[in-house]
Formats: sequence, structure tokens, C-alpha cells
Amino acid sequence: MSNSDMPKPSYCGNTRREFLWNAGAKFPGLALTYMLAKDGFLANQAVAADGVSSFDNPLAAKQPMFEGKAKNVIFLFMYGGPSHIDTFDYKPKLYGLDGKTVPVKTKGRGGEKNEGRVVGPKWNFKQYGQSGQWVSDLFPNLATCVDDIAFLKSCQADSPIHGSAMLMMNSGRILSGFPTLGSWVTYGLGTVNQNLPGYVVMLDPTGGPISGAKNWTCGFMPANYQGTIFRSKGAPIIDLATPEGMTREAQRRILDAMKEANQQHYASRVDNTELSARIHSYELAYRMQEHAPEAVDLENETEDTKKLYGIDNPQTEEFGRRCLLARRLVERGVRFVQLYSGGHHNDNNWDAHGDLEKNHNYHAGRTDKPIAGLIKDLKRKGMLDDTLIVWGGEFGRQPTAEYEKGTGRDHNSYGFTMWMAGGGIKGGVSYGATDELGASAVENPLHVKRIHATILNQLGLDPNHLSYFYSGLDQKLVGVEHTDPIHEIIS
Repeated sequence: MSNSDMPKPSYCGNTRREFLWNAGAKFPGLALTYMLAKDGFLANQAVAADGVSSFDNPLAAKQPMFEGKAKNVIFLFMYGGPSHIDTFDYKPKLYGLDGKTVPVKTKGRGGEKNEGRVVGPKWNFKQYGQSGQWVSDLFPNLATCVDDIAFLKSCQADSPIHGSAMLMMNSGRILSGFPTLGSWVTYGLGTVNQNLPGYVVMLDPTGGPISGAKNWTCGFMPANYQGTIFRSKGAPIIDLATPEGMTREAQRRILDAMKEANQQHYASRVDNTELSARIHSYELAYRMQEHAPEAVDLENETEDTKKLYGIDNPQTEEFGRRCLLARRLVERGVRFVQLYSGGHHNDNNWDAHGDLEKNHNYHAGRTDKPIAGLIKDLKRKGMLDDTLIVWGGEFGRQPTAEYEKGTGRDHNSYGFTMWMAGGGIKGGVSYGATDELGASAVENPLHVKRIHATILNQLGLDPNHLSYFYSGLDQKLVGVEHTDPIHEIIS
């Protein structure tokens, strides 16, 4: 083909897109490239799977898709499934039905049932705040914060089994292998502080939740986006001190030499994200040696602040320390912090199958004051406006007993309560409702995907457009169907 046969660009009546479209007849690859680029396909490839992209500074702070109200998230995960009808979802009818058998559809660890023996709530409820929100006696401290909280009383999940329900609450799927919420947040926004991890997970001293690291995995994303575990006992991060006898300058020279060798090794393996993450972990570890000790040192906090979190009380000290550490981390630019209450199995978490009173008195007693302290501390520091707090478990509990005797409740994924505070969320409101027994959501049901969509939205990320190209698809946290944030609770 001669040059005279090639189409000429025209700026008199033809747009550049039209020119490329016309050129498609003779240069189909050119037109296809343009259209894929306009659709964002190539941009996703460049990040996800082109095999060429540089992974330098993968967690650099990024601009949100639009102006969000929140900059950081603290997810308070009550592992095991706290009972909504004994905490925040007041059901007066249940008190009079205690011990009676009623028709109610339930499904959990004990199988499917069509009737059951009612277990009346074991704590009294009162109204608090100017908004008059109902809270049980389990949370006397948190009750003083209700005017800053939006209660979501019609949450639903796809599974009543811990493992798959945990995965859904953390990754939006009941199957393993998908990126978790914190990974999506750091993928979309990066993190402000390059001297600390962008996604931090703090487990209960009794251990991690069922399914373990799958709950903070980065899935098919590069390994840079996975959660970093901070220890619950002793120093949150070990080996922060520079090796004895080595200066920072000498350590820097060693790291530079390692980096050069690693980059040469990595040049022919650019699709190995685990290798890339390991290389960058050395640099992060070096920076953390200088900056992390100050971030995790609570001794610089005032005695009044420690008391606010309950660190002066053996019952609340452990969880209070983690809540205070969470505040210090987001204060220093860490993007996403997940803090677990409860671990391991049975009564080590909120999974009250036997003695409901013993279980919930213990776990609420450990967490009530620290969580209230976190809200009040963020508020007085002016940080609540741009820090989103999320509270909840993987599901709730049923209004009926699981066994012939006792007060234990089985799992309930049909309707349960979560709450949000700060980060542009309205305070002093309740949204959605369960039926008169608290067995199932009947008003404005909220699937877990709506919770995720709201969190992303508050951070300035469009849940329906934040995607990662994998396995031939634009993967999204909320899935393929359009998912709306909960606009009714957004200020």
C-alpha cells in the first residue's frame, strides 16, 4: 500500500474517533487498540497482567474516583456472630414468648427447622441519645455514642456457616481466592504513609478466625495488597530494631546491593507478583524500622486517653490497646485497619451456641468501652469526619434456641445488625428492620454487597467501576450486577 492510499486525518467534520473507526477497515488493530484504551481495558491490563509493568511503589497514594467523605476505614469484626436481638435490635414481643414454641424458619449449624423454642432477650433495652436509639444493657458505654451511629438492622448474607460467611463479609464471595475488602481499598487508593503497611489486621489473642489468612488475602491481585498481621501480644511488629553492630548506612548499602541483584533476577519474571512483593517488603521493612516504633508506641498517649479506651482495666485493656493502636495507625495514614474481637472456636468468640449470657457478657464486656473510646477519641481529634468505623460479625443469631435446653442461639444470615459511624455517615439513625421476632429482614433488606458498596463509596471509589482484570473479566468486589450504596445513611 502506498502512502497515498493511507487515510488522512481530518479535523473538519471528523472526530479523531471517527477517523480511527474509518481506518479500521484497513488497520483493524489500530481501531481496536483505541476502543480498548477508551474502555479502560488496556489500563487494567497494564496494572494487572501485561507482564511488563513496573511494581515500583505499588501502594503510592492515588486520587479517588470522586471526592469521598472518608480517607480511612477501621473495621471492628465481631467474629462468631453477635446476637442482634440481644444488642441493638429491640424486639419486645420476644420477652413474653420466652420458652414457648413458635413457627419460625431457621437454618444454621443445627440444620433447617420450621419451629423452635423462643429464647427471650437476656438484657434490657433502653433508648439513648437525642435520636432515641435502642441499645441493650450489654453496651452501656457505646450507648452514649448512638447519635454518631447509623444502625443497619436488615443485613443479609448468603451463608449461615462461619467459614463461607466470613469469606463473604471480607471478600464478597462465599468461595476463597478473591481479594478482600482491605485489598480493594488499597488497590483503589494506595496508602498515604509509605513507611507503614496500607492494610493492617489485628487478631484476637485467642487466635485467628476460621479460614485464617483467606480473610485478609489479596486473592488474584499482586501480593502487595494483602493484609499485614500485627501481633496481639507483645510488640505488634517484631524485629524492628536494627541488627546489633550495624549502622543504618551499612544496612542501606546492603539493601541497595540486594535490590540491584533482585531487580536483575526479577527482569525475566515480571509476572511473579509474589517475587515483586517480597522485593518491596525489604524496602518497607527498612523504612518501618525507623518509623513503625513510634507508630505502635502507646506510652506517649496521655493517661486520660488510655483510660478512655479502658486500658486501665484488665477486662478491657487488651482490646483497648488494639483500638488505640488502630487510631494511631489511621492517624498516620494507614488506609484500612481490621480489628477482630474473638478468635479460635466456640466461646472464644461470639458464637453463643450454649450459654448466651456467659458468652455475650464476656465479649461485650471486653469491647464496649474501647469501642466507645475509639469513637469519642476520633471525634475530639476531628478525625471521625474522615474515618469510617464499621462494626459487625459474619451474621447474627436466631430468636429460638438451638438445643432442647439452654439459651444458646444458632446462626442467622437472614437478618442481622451492623453499624457504621463517621466518614460521612449520618448519626442517630436506624435503617431497615427484621420481623417482630428478629428472624428475618422484612424492610429494606441489605445484602453484604450493599455494605461493601457503601464503604467504597465513602472512600470516593465507585463500587460498580472499581475493577481488576483477571481471568478474562473485569472483576469487582460487588460482583457483576449493579450495586447501590445505602444512600439513606449517607450525609
